[in-house]
This record gives sequence, C-alpha cells and structure tokens, in this order.
Amino acid sequence: MTSIDELFKKPSSAASAKRKLDATKDPNELYKAAKLDANGDVKSKGKEPMVKDKEEDEGEAGPELPPDFDAEDIPDDEEGRFFGGGMERKTAQAMQYIDQQDEGDISPEKFDAAWLRRFALNFEKKISKNAELRGKFENDPQKFMASEADLDGEIKGLSILSEHPELYAEFSKLGCVGSLISLLSHENADIAIDAIQIISELTDEDVEAEQDQWDTLVNAMLDADLIELLAQNLSRLDEVSEADRAGVYYVLSVLENLASQTSHAEKIGQDSNLLPWLLARIQRKERPVSQNQQYSAEILAILLQSSSKTRNTFISLEGVDVLLQLLSQYRKRDPEKDSDEEEYVENMFDCLICLVDEDSGKEKYIEGEGIELSQIMLKEGKFSKLRALRVLDHALGGLGGRPVCERFIEAACLSTVFGMFMKKQENQTTEHLLGIFASLLRLLPGGSAARIRTLAKFMEKDYEKIEKLIKLRRDYASRVSPVEQAIEKERTEFTEEEQEMMAVEWLSRRFDAGLFSLQLIDVILAWLVAEDDGAKRKIVSLLADRDEEQIEGLSEQEPGQKEHREMLETLLQFL
Repeated sequence: MTSIDELFKKPSSAASAKRKLDATKDPNELYKAAKLDANGDVKSKGKEPMVKDKEEDEGEAGPELPPDFDAEDIPDDEEGRFFGGGMERKTAQAMQYIDQQDEGDISPEKFDAAWLRRFALNFEKKISKNAELRGKFENDPQKFMASEADLDGEIKGLSILSEHPELYAEFSKLGCVGSLISLLSHENADIAIDAIQIISELTDEDVEAEQDQWDTLVNAMLDADLIELLAQNLSRLDEVSEADRAGVYYVLSVLENLASQTSHAEKIGQDSNLLPWLLARIQRKERPVSQNQQYSAEILAILLQSSSKTRNTFISLEGVDVLLQLLSQYRKRDPEKDSDEEEYVENMFDCLICLVDEDSGKEKYIEGEGIELSQIMLKEGKFSKLRALRVLDHALGGLGGRPVCERFIEAACLSTVFGMFMKKQENQTTEHLLGIFASLLRLLPGGSAARIRTLAKFMEKDYEKIEKLIKLRRDYASRVSPVEQAIEKERTEFTEEEQEMMAVEWLSRRFDAGLFSLQLIDVILAWLVAEDDGAKRKIVSLLADRDEEQIEGLSEQEPGQKEHREMLETLLQFL
C-alpha cells in the first residue's frame, strides 16, 4: 500500500530555513565589537542603571569652573592644528566625505554589464598573474604571496554579484564561471575555499534570481566540472583546522543548492567519490555530533530522496547495514533535544526509509536484522519509536514487500503493533499502523501460516480490533466530509482550467483531513470481509447500526454529501 510519505516526500529539513555556518568566535572580533562612546566608556547593550548618580542628574560632574571662566574667550584657532572641537583638519575632511556619501552627494557605483566586463577583465588578469608568478617562483612563496592576496580580494568581490542575478547570463557568457570553477583546484586551499564560498552565495536559494538566470549560471558551472572538483576538495580538506571545517561546510552548502533540482541531485549521486565520502563522514566518531556530520547526513537524505538510481548505488555500498549500525545506538537512548545530534539521527532515519522503498534495500534490511532492531525501538524507544514504525511501513509496502512481511511475522512483531493500535495514538502513528496491516493482508500468501496468524489477531477477543477499525473509520469520515463539501463549493466558483490548477491543493487538504487513512481502513475491511465470514457479520452489524442512519441523514442536494452517501451505500451493498 502506498504510504502518504511516498506521495509527498520532502527533505527534512531537509529542510528548513537555510542553515548558517557556526563560526568560532574570534577574540579580536569581540574586542572590536566593544565601541567607545564619546566619554571613552564602553557602550553597554544592557539596561540603564536603576539609580542615576545625583551629580549626573544635576549637571556636569567634576570640579567647578573658575568664576571668571567664559567659553567665548577661547580662540577658534581656525588656522591652527585643531578646529571644531579638537578634530584635525584631515580627519574632518574625511568625515565630511563620509557625510556626503550618506547624503547621496556622490553617486554610488552602478552594477551593470559594463561594470561586469571591467570586473571580469581584472579578475582574469589577477588569475593569470598569480599563475605566472607561482610557476616562475615555485620555491619562493614570498614572491607570489602578494598576487595571491590580490586574487583573494577579487574573489571576495564577486559576492556583490549575488545581489544582481540579472547579470548571471553575462557573467557566464564572459567565461568567468569557468575561471571561478578552475580556482577550486588552486594549490592554495584557502583560495579554493573562498571560491567555493562565493559559488555557495551565488547559487543560494536566498538570491532573488529567476529560474532561467539560476539555470544559466548552474549549467555553466556543471559544464566546468563543478561536482568533480567539489568532491576533490572534500578529499583534501581534513577538517583539522577551522578553515578546513568551513571549507567542507561550504562544499555541502553548494551540493544542497544544486540538489534543489532533481536532475542535478541525480548527477551528484552518480559521482564516484561523493556518496562514499558522505557514507564515511556520517560514520566518523564525534561527541558531540558536529555541524558538518549532521549536514552530511542531511545532504545524503536529500540525494537519496531524489533518485532511485542513487538509492541503488548507495545500497551497493552497504549503506543499509551502515545506517542500521549507526541507528542501533539509539534503540533506547535519545539524542539531546534540539541538537545537531537529533537532526543527525532524524536524517539517518530518512535515509533508511528511502532505501527500504527499493527491493534491494528491503533485502539488505532483512539481512541486517532491521526488523528486529525496529521491534526493539517500538518496545523500548522514545525518539526512535515513531521513526522505526515509519521504516517498517515503507519496508513492508510495495511489490517486493512480501519477504519483509513474512520476516515481520517470524519476528513476532504482530503483538507489538496490535498492542500499539489498541491504545490512543497520534494520527501519524495510526496511519503507519494501518499501512502495515494493509500490506500484510495484501502481500502474505493465501492460506499461509503467516496470513492465518495475521487474520487471527483481528478476530481475537470478540473482534475488538475490527470494532476499533470501524470507530476510526467514522472519526476519519467525519473529518473528511466537511472538507469535501468545502471543496465542492469552491469547485463551482472556478473555471475548468483553474480547477486543474487547484487539484493538488485540494488533494492535499483531503489527505490532511484523513482521506488516506480512511482509504486504508476500507481496504483492510474489504480484505477481512473476503477472508472470514465471522468478520463479515461483525462488520455488517457495526456499519448497519450507524451508517444506515448516517446515509438517511445525507442529502443528495448538498455539495460533497452525494459522493459520501454513494460511498457508504456501495460499501454496505458489497457487505
């Protein structure tokens, strides 16, 4: 049975507002942040003192001025060193220039195609000069360091381009994209990191670029082998230094930006180095879990959600077994709330869910004793409980789910999930439980011991599970019906073309109201009616008591009620 997770898959986080690099605090920056006020005291960001000094209230502090003192007796000294309160003439001129800038007396630089061409020419010159000096004085860094500093400044200057995405096409046309990407292989890793950071800024979702502008820039970057060069940088950045850690972060940020397009995500997933690097990175033993480790798990989840081909490649790298081992430490222990570790674990569950949707992933899930691990999490976990249930729902579903269903019964998981079902649960938990029941009834072979054991669970204790199913059905129907009525009313106000545009939103609203769970319950009831006469009699009696009255109360004239009436009549006729 297709789960609602499969219909509307989203990065967790994946999403999420765009993350920011957790920069280490620099003592020098903290020192600079403490500004002095006019009296030489450090400005406080705190509240005003509760009680002010008496002298402060009454006037200036300090000794009284002489009785014959007159401020007008002090010469202006306009021709001397100081004027205007002790400020040097050059300083005053500089201040005047700043004031003019603020007042708009001097027009700001115009960022247009002409500016970009000048910048591009200068950028290419800086790259060429640095390459020339590096080749000429390879063993004497002092002679090319100045050119490297100039190049570094020029790279950082490209940041302004993110505010003018209308220039992206011209930037690509001038060949600057290829030059920028080439810097990722620069001998100086700091230059490469700066280039990666700029690429991250230019491709960020926060840039207000039109889709065609973004596509033009990104396609030019991909043509210049951006993905391969990013993978090479991940290999050479060991994250020992803060600069290397920042570099890895920026690489992951670029990958996230590119993966917003499914075709690019698949291309990333097929790089021979990136998936193995991500797999190794999420396994690194770190306490606490670092930002880069969490980010690596998030990027992996995004890539696996985007492409079946990428999922199968990752499965061939023994990715399922690695994830099961990493998640096993959370079968009882919960990660710290609102931490990088919590997001890290969440993303690993998302990865595993993607993998068990594939037939090869289901096989590896069985081999790695994933069902047994999920069983423990259902019994003893807190944070992992619902997530393990989601994994089971996906693993048991699909055409290749039969072996998983059989192993599920062998592992004695029936008692656990039915025990959960009979307790009050959140809607999402109930949906996954219903998905598991539907998969078992659909996929287990007729007459097999596993199927008989499953049916027996529904029949035991005077059909109490069936009574719970009927109760849930009424609850979900009562939620879906008003939404259906509202949609039918809206439908009359839209043209046929507008109705097509609204179809996805309307379907989403139905699912939010519980339509998917309602459909699952009907599937389960249909199977039970077909399998067992006792179950059929119980279902008929339970539905007849309430639903005959419900049918009579539904008007064929009211929007939405006609379809609901027809659905109930059909079900009762079938029964």
